[in-house]
This record gives sequence, C-alpha cells and structure tokens, in this order.
Amino acid sequence: MEIKNVSLSDLELIVPLFDAYRVFYEQSSDFDASRSFIKERFFNNETVIFLALENDDPVGFTQLFKTFSSVSLQPFYILNDLFVSPEFRKKGTGEALLDHAKSFCQKQGFKGLALETATNNPAQKLYERMGWEKDEDYFHYFWKNTNIN
Repeated sequence: MEIKNVSLSDLELIVPLFDAYRVFYEQSSDFDASRSFIKERFFNNETVIFLALENDDPVGFTQLFKTFSSVSLQPFYILNDLFVSPEFRKKGTGEALLDHAKSFCQKQGFKGLALETATNNPAQKLYERMGWEKDEDYFHYFWKNTNIN
C-alpha cells in the first residue's frame, strides 16, 4: 500500500472516495458538489489530503484542516475526514492513513491532531488503539445557521 499527498492533479482519484464518505454520513451522492468542494479547498490552500493506494487504486483517504489553539499559542490540524472503502477495512488502511497524518503533523511541528466522530462509528476502537484520547473534560457545541441549507 502507498500513501500519497494529494494535489489538485489527483482530484479525480479522491472524488469517488469523498462522495462515498459523505454517503456513509447519510448525505446524497453528488460527485459534482464533492469535486467543487475539494477543488475550492485546494484553491484556497485550506486542505491537506492523504490518499491510500493499493495497486494504484484509491482505497481510502484522510483530510486535514489547519487551525490554531489560542490557549497554547500553537497550530494544530483537525483530522476532519477519514474513509476507507469497505473492502479494505480491517486491513491496516485506516491505521496507515492515521500514522501518515501523525508523521506529517510532527514534521510540521504542530501541536497535534484533533478529530470528532459519530458516537456509533466503529473506527473509535482504531483511534483508541492508536493512542488517541477521548476528551472527557469538554463538551462540544455547534450553532447552526438556519438561514442556509
């Protein structure tokens, strides 16, 4: 398996996986919207995406977004998306993507990686096995702008 840093020239490799990720989270399939979203993130220099390839076939990805901690005065990444094609789950693909993201974060000298996931996502076991710590000290809140979709 190969893990590569995705560039805009790899857009068509990532779109089907990104769309499948969204469908996993009960969104309607929309390749055009997925393509536009990723393309815009690249144009605005807002994303880092790693792609897992098996025999040159895309089988998984993770997407990071840069943010900052005002308290520690340090940058960190939000590991916003992690998806592995169902037939490649439990074969080390997710672990390889997470390890690659950790290594990238260390090379950048960033504070760490943060992620959130659905309470029923079975990947929680993988995160915990790999040393991610569940935050039991803070609540996460979200305000939804009802003026948009």
